[in-house]
Amino acid sequence: MEHAFLQELHAAVKARLDIVADHPFRDRDPSAHLAALKTAAARLDTIASSLPAGADPELRHYLERQSYTKALAWLESAI
Repeated sequence: MEHAFLQELHAAVKARLDIVADHPFRDRDPSAHLAALKTAAARLDTIASSLPAGADPELRHYLERQSYTKALAWLESAI
C-alpha cells in the first residue's frame, strides 16, 4: 500500500478515536460532539472502503470489526 494512503488512514483512525475520547467536549456539547463523531466516522468509512484488495488481512479485519485501537497500532508500525 502507498505510504500516503496509510498516513491518511492513520489520521482518520486517530481522529475518530480522539473524538470518542474527548469527554469534556461530549459533556459540554453533546450534539456537537455527536456531529463531529459522525463526520469522523464517515471520513474513516470512506477511506477504509478504498482499502486495496491486497491489503493486509489483519488490518482489514481490524477495520471491519471497528477495532480502531488495534488498527491504529498496526498503522503506526507500518508507517
